[in-house]
Amino acid sequence: MDDSRFIWALGAMSGTSLDGVDAAMILTDGRSVRDFGETAYRAYSDDERAVLRAALGRWDGAEVASAAEVVENAHAEVLSRFDGAEVVGFHGQTTSHRPEARATHQAGNGALLAEALGVPVVWDFRSTDMTLGGQGAPLAPFYHFALARHLKASRPVVFLNIGGVANLTWVDPSKAAPEAKGACLAFDTGPGNAKIDDLLMARRGLRMDEDGTLTLSGVVDGDILDALLAGERYFARIPPKSLDR
Repeated sequence: MDDSRFIWALGAMSGTSLDGVDAAMILTDGRSVRDFGETAYRAYSDDERAVLRAALGRWDGAEVASAAEVVENAHAEVLSRFDGAEVVGFHGQTTSHRPEARATHQAGNGALLAEALGVPVVWDFRSTDMTLGGQGAPLAPFYHFALARHLKASRPVVFLNIGGVANLTWVDPSKAAPEAKGACLAFDTGPGNAKIDDLLMARRGLRMDEDGTLTLSGVVDGDILDALLAGERYFARIPPKSLDR
């Protein structure tokens, strides 16, 4: 294997749960994972989270500009802790996502981040895919394919991520590449932690259900669950499909 093709890539994500910025380094050639590096997390403060929340559902204006500043500063802070990165992947913070209109917006300017870090930054991942008729989300399938290969999986694998919005990736690691027919299927399955967090804030003044304590103390109401599943057309739609917060 040609080691010269592998570089240390540093990725960062600020998801729809609005909890903070996660960052991690991997040694990769863009298709496979050779090794894992350091990780870091930088939580948003309550004030920062309020700024981000005010921008949700908006495409531009003062609220989105303020959110972009929070996102850029938080990312610059956490990413500056790393040494040796040869490229940075920057997603930004989604404020609006309407795949049916081929429109999406992520707050944050990768060019400003590149200037602050002195490292090339790859960003604006979603726009081209949406222009070509795609959903622009979820973004994880190519990494999941590489991860399944790294784990030496011999049969299809399913990855379930329950973030602010939940998404699923089905991977067949026997395929030659992630873009091969039948190699990957990925879509948003429905609401994740965002709805739970919003409910807890409204009812209990809590930011989240830490360790699932409140959830574990209750029981599932099957009638309500069935009504929700039957009443929401999204669940019956065939992928590809994606959701906004």
